[in-house]
Amino acid sequence: MAGDAPERIEVVVVGGGQAGIAISEHLGIRGIEHVVLERDRVAERWRSERWDSLVANGPVWHDRFPGLGFDDIEQDVFAGKERVADYFVEYAKQIEAPIRTGVDVTSVQCHGDCGGFRVETSAGAIDADYVVAATGPFQVPVIPPLVPADAPVLQLHSSDYKNPDQLPEGGVLVVGGGASGVQIADELQRAGRLMQMAIGPHTRPPRRYRDRDFVWWLGVLGLWDLQTPPAGAEHVTIAFSGAYGGRTIDFRDLVAEGIALYGRAESYSDGVVRFASDLADNIAYGDEYYLELLDMADAYVARNGLDLPEEPQARALGPLPACVTQPVLELDLAAAGVMTIIWATGFRTDYEWLQVDAFDEQGRPSHRRGVSTEPGVYFLGLPWLSRRGSSFIWGVWSDAGYVAEHIAGQRMYSTYRS
Repeated sequence: MAGDAPERIEVVVVGGGQAGIAISEHLGIRGIEHVVLERDRVAERWRSERWDSLVANGPVWHDRFPGLGFDDIEQDVFAGKERVADYFVEYAKQIEAPIRTGVDVTSVQCHGDCGGFRVETSAGAIDADYVVAATGPFQVPVIPPLVPADAPVLQLHSSDYKNPDQLPEGGVLVVGGGASGVQIADELQRAGRLMQMAIGPHTRPPRRYRDRDFVWWLGVLGLWDLQTPPAGAEHVTIAFSGAYGGRTIDFRDLVAEGIALYGRAESYSDGVVRFASDLADNIAYGDEYYLELLDMADAYVARNGLDLPEEPQARALGPLPACVTQPVLELDLAAAGVMTIIWATGFRTDYEWLQVDAFDEQGRPSHRRGVSTEPGVYFLGLPWLSRRGSSFIWGVWSDAGYVAEHIAGQRMYSTYRS
């Protein structure tokens, strides 16, 4: 009610997805009072902001928290999105996470010289000593300002795509060659749609090599622990899929299955989309990464004397299709029968509610391993927060432990009395 004194809670966690649940467990283990505020349901984005057939990108033995497995699913299976959302609900109940759903955080501001923060929510104000922004990286869909909204074609972001029946009759252009783009294009092609696809620079790991999933290889090779993206690869997407039991993405295969391939989408006018002449370079970049990972895997097997089956056929890359060697640089949407464009072009963060000095000049979170430049404010669930695996389910759990330990340390200092 208006005029009521603010509630007092030591730590406020904003976001009830995988990051919020992970930090709740670590705070609870340390006996730190906290609340997790979620504006929708637990793990809502898994349920309503992804396509119907989405599965986790890693098998269930890997993409989980340490304290709970997927006992109803074989270990090498990729869990469907609803099962993943149910997993987080179950985990939150198991750890008795103090989650309040249906609560929207509208602002967080410093108390000034008094220290701490005032957290304004749709359910009233809360005063807190610490705030953890656990809203993750997938907040606001990004659609490049390329094709006007009034163009005679339906435009959807990948977060709004659900299934092939949702789309009007006709062909589809998918823009984006990362995990979302390749999986959606694959599904639509299997549904009999005339498919076009525009891709930029990408890496493409083997889904499975020498009887091990690529998440295992990245683990034993230390690649999950890289602290920064390789130089020049900051905006490179990763093309991989767990759909239909998992497959290695080779764009040659997609072309052979009937998908027309183009380079990066650059401009639009009068019903024509124009593409960069970079398709061959993008394919070569992906191939180089793929083969380098195979080399590293083979060397690891030899060095450790492992009895894993050889797989020489994995290196047999087919010839480049004509669309790569003789790239088409323009697509007349109407002439090609394209009635829908799906933008698999990622997301941006939205921290308008977090009104503190925790951002750089470009508006990006300013932090080290989630500890922000504003004392008492923390970030969790972002890509490369501490390492390559930070935005994955198991990675965010590890990062949450570090953040919780930092909060515990700051509490010790703040309560010290000489």
